[in-house]
Amino acid sequence: MEVLGETTGGWKCAVPKPGGLPILSSIPASKINSNVPYVVPGPKGLIEPEVAFVPAHDMPPRATPYTDEEIRASIGSAHYVIELLGSRYANKPAATPGEILADAFNNYGLWIGPKVEGIFEKKLDKLHVKITSGDTVLMDEDRTHPSTDPFTAYAWFVNFLRGRGDTLKKGHIVTTGSYAGVVDAPIGKPVRVELEGIGAVEIELRIG
Repeated sequence: MEVLGETTGGWKCAVPKPGGLPILSSIPASKINSNVPYVVPGPKGLIEPEVAFVPAHDMPPRATPYTDEEIRASIGSAHYVIELLGSRYANKPAATPGEILADAFNNYGLWIGPKVEGIFEKKLDKLHVKITSGDTVLMDEDRTHPSTDPFTAYAWFVNFLRGRGDTLKKGHIVTTGSYAGVVDAPIGKPVRVELEGIGAVEIELRIG
């Protein structure tokens, strides 16, 4: 982030596997927007449909873990988002795990979609995902969330930062894992992404 001259505008996270490394990274503030088309470095448009949360106030470190009830109460809004993937390395296969982490864990940016009202009234562990571009169907199947559900990942992240003595800041959007894995979306064509019960969005990617 220092090399890029960037500041943190949000985070990506997922619950780590038992014995595995934490899965999280900061997202550059300049790459978090609702622009259509969304400019990507190319040559591919790799997308992940996700649910993200925005805290209404800071979540500072403290001695005891935050409870699920406190974390839910702290959320100002939930959003339907599309994570854009990409590497800033010329030779990504040669990058070490630490270098990949420094490169925002394969995150290029985050497209912010509409708010999701009544998020905790929805079934979030398994959703039907349909992704199309014109007459081409890129995905049409039921998919489970990689961290059980988005809130589980978010709650883990809040307490991970707390345990490190760090603060999750008000307004920093936190995205929580893809319902579709990584989808190779076409460049320069509208792409419709529908998550059952969450909604549908249409984005377009352009190389810039």
